[in-house]
Amino acid sequence: MAQKVLDAQPFSRLVRARITRFGEGAATLEIAAREELRQQNGFLHGGVLAYAADNSITFAAGTTLGPAVLTSGFSIQYVRPATGAELVAHAVVVHTGRRQATVRCELFSVAQGRDGADGGGADARTLCAIAQGTVLSTA
Repeated sequence: MAQKVLDAQPFSRLVRARITRFGEGAATLEIAAREELRQQNGFLHGGVLAYAADNSITFAAGTTLGPAVLTSGFSIQYVRPATGAELVAHAVVVHTGRRQATVRCELFSVAQGRDGADGGGADARTLCAIAQGTVLSTA
């Protein structure tokens, strides 16, 4: 169901975002690092990271507040450029009130895809940004 909601967002379809974890106060969003999502130096564009943080934060909050939620605000700190084959944004609710949730998100650049397409072993994950946001229930 979470992927259906994500697919209903035209921009999410544009970046080809996938929800790979959803439930129990957490959500993980993944995006393949395609050429058209990069900036002039070859890194994933900061706007793509901000989108991933915003959506994973909101989906995580939705697991505790219900499906009718909107991001009230979030901040993001870029730690290092995202250079991998995939971006993974993992968000976890740190506090939920009656109508509001506070959520932290870590964004990782992954050197290879989850399927091990290059024949290598475990994925090499590098922290590239940290975000925190507040999500409000609209119900």
